[in-house]
Amino acid sequence: MESAIQAAVSSVQSVQSVLRAPAHKVLLLGSGFVAKPCLDILAKEGIATTVACRTLESAKKLSEGVKFTTPISLDVSDEKALDVEVAKHDLVISLIPYTHHAAVIKSAIKSKKHVVTTSYVSPAMEELDAAAKEAGITVMNEIGLDPGIDHLYAVKMFDEVHAKGGKVLSFLSYCGGLPAPENSGNPLGYKFSWSSRGVLLALRNSAKYWKDGKIEEISGPELMAAAKPYHIYPGFAFVAYPNRDSTVYKERYNIPEAETIIRGTLRYQGFPEFVHALVDIGFLSDEPSETFKESLPWKTALAKLLGSSSEKEEDLIWAISSKTTFSSTDEKNRIIAGLKWLGLFGDEKNTPRGNPLDTLCAVLEQKMQYEEHERDLVMLQHRFEIENKDGSKETRTSTLVDYGVPGGYTAMAKLVGIPCGVATKLVLDGTINNKGVIAPMNANINTPLIEELKKLGIECKEELV
Repeated sequence: MESAIQAAVSSVQSVQSVLRAPAHKVLLLGSGFVAKPCLDILAKEGIATTVACRTLESAKKLSEGVKFTTPISLDVSDEKALDVEVAKHDLVISLIPYTHHAAVIKSAIKSKKHVVTTSYVSPAMEELDAAAKEAGITVMNEIGLDPGIDHLYAVKMFDEVHAKGGKVLSFLSYCGGLPAPENSGNPLGYKFSWSSRGVLLALRNSAKYWKDGKIEEISGPELMAAAKPYHIYPGFAFVAYPNRDSTVYKERYNIPEAETIIRGTLRYQGFPEFVHALVDIGFLSDEPSETFKESLPWKTALAKLLGSSSEKEEDLIWAISSKTTFSSTDEKNRIIAGLKWLGLFGDEKNTPRGNPLDTLCAVLEQKMQYEEHERDLVMLQHRFEIENKDGSKETRTSTLVDYGVPGGYTAMAKLVGIPCGVATKLVLDGTINNKGVIAPMNANINTPLIEELKKLGIECKEELV
């Protein structure tokens, strides 16, 4: 009798353990700052996640204290090792640099597993669309903040306007990840939560957009000069400048009638002028330079970069003034003070990294990191100029403002990582079931994402202004 009872208990326990066991398995690649909020969402949903980083130590650190996680070491450039791990899971989240995404998708196609990324769909990823469809898998991309949440609320408004017979005449969309105003006290009004090199390199990209029915283009060196004050709320002193190629969004967003389409970046006032001076001095060059291959006092390296025979402060200032232009004496004094703050006129030796850009980055990373008690800010706003069916016109906005929590998530990590985790859940449960290489560009995909994110307190505030 006793053995029969034990057998029954054992049977119940095995059923309970099956019921408790996570139904889905996810492979998460990467340990960057957005990975933790994503991982926490997966754990909350009871999804078993293998955290794979180049080093086991990084994977363990990310997994610490998080339910249903298994840390492993994985080199994604090792095709066989990647294939073995991908095959063990239902879905792969790729939060590693976008250059690796195509290799991850190819591996997922082989074993017919889904993929989620927060990155823009690159040409290399787009080429895999047919193979992904044939494999019957969903490769969901562009589901962070920008790109991601921005798409959700842009497409929502376009659909609503079109459904009522209206037209979208103009669409402006600007997003910025910044320090909170009280933590923005440095010459750039900016702090680095990720690679300063990536931030500075983005400033060399040209921009292309629709303006009043014509395509306009700004070359990389002129990008900062094109930045203009941009009003969102009276309490913020923003400037905005266009970002990369916005012309493709006429088709992507299905707004052929729009005469103006600009997607861009927000920074605090003073940022563009300071960066423009750095460009003119030559600091955004990543060309190898003998000057930046040895550790020198900063004033010596600056003199060599400027072609100045003197290292005296007044002579260096004169050399800078001959390379760049200032709109006023006040602006000149502010920018020179900023260069001093960075230590560029001083005796302290630099950390040479082979070229001006990377050597400057070493200073920025040292002096412009977030302190423990500081918080970041995310500001995203869409501005729609609409013509209604009856010919009347109106302006609407969709705005998202969020602050990081000291000791918790940064606003940027939260608003990239959580949408990624939510999208993963919706792909796994079949809510998002479009096949191929996709992005959130239609209501079928976007509406469930919007609803789930609202439950988590993430939504844009829509207003008629």
